[in-house]
Amino acid sequence: MKKTPEKSNQEKTRLHPRNKNRDRYDLSALTELNSELKQHIRPNKYGGKSINFSNPVAVRELNKSLLNHYYGIKNWEFPDDNLCPPIPGRADYIHHVADLLAENNLSNIPKGDKVTCLDIGMGASCIYPLIGAIEYGWKFIASDIDEKSIKSAKKIINSNSLIKDNIECRLQKNKNLIFKNIINEDEKIDLIICNPPFHSSKEEAQKSTLRKLRNLSDKKLKKTHVNFAGVSNEIIFEGGEIKFLENIINESKKYSKNCYWFSTLVSKQTNLKRTYKLIDKTGAYFIKTIPMGTGNKSTRIVAWTFLSKDDQAKWREERWN
Repeated sequence: MKKTPEKSNQEKTRLHPRNKNRDRYDLSALTELNSELKQHIRPNKYGGKSINFSNPVAVRELNKSLLNHYYGIKNWEFPDDNLCPPIPGRADYIHHVADLLAENNLSNIPKGDKVTCLDIGMGASCIYPLIGAIEYGWKFIASDIDEKSIKSAKKIINSNSLIKDNIECRLQKNKNLIFKNIINEDEKIDLIICNPPFHSSKEEAQKSTLRKLRNLSDKKLKKTHVNFAGVSNEIIFEGGEIKFLENIINESKKYSKNCYWFSTLVSKQTNLKRTYKLIDKTGAYFIKTIPMGTGNKSTRIVAWTFLSKDDQAKWREERWN
């Protein structure tokens, strides 16, 4: 049945069907949970209500409210100079990789502690493990190179009883390594996820952030008010996104028997061709691209596995059934 215009305005159809944030935000319900959000609500040009998305404080309060209302995460505090991830887009990654597991499990999503997921670079907000643990009951290994991010994530985990037994944080002491020192020799990981740093320098990051803020604001901004000292590890990597992708892909071969699916976001379309070539060189058995989109932004997940069909069947039987 064709959707009415009213319904189309109420639903964000680019989000995954299971995403709890497909409907437009119920700001009344959100402000009941978080009174701090009220001061950031304003009329929009369509006659409704919204928030000022160019204001980082407003964005943080909105996402705190979304986590509380839809996922039951009541305590989500981390340093102001770290990134505040948009909940709908982060949830989409989790739902899409859940479908990826289901494709290899007779269309049934494996749930609970039968599944172990490794999040590379979970950040101070620990967002992917939070959503994955709530939505599917998965166990998570959350790694990062920043001790402050590890400390922040542990505080969030320990203050939310719903997920505190599902997530283990591990510090990567060598910033040039991805899996070594994180995955134990005989450890089995069902799924690896990663949202790589996508800027190659502080200057590039500042230009990108300023451009986004200009698009979100009616005012002409001349500089950003983002403190890049705290977020540098989250968004900046020497060589940019493609260099980080090269590192994760090359190292994945050494852990080909430890993991069922490796996956990563690839933010820049121009990096796709190089990404496929890099994975091809590792001798991966299968590569899959999953398109994603939130708002006006398009991105994609690239996933690969080294397991043959027989290896996959054995893995499913031993771990998920």
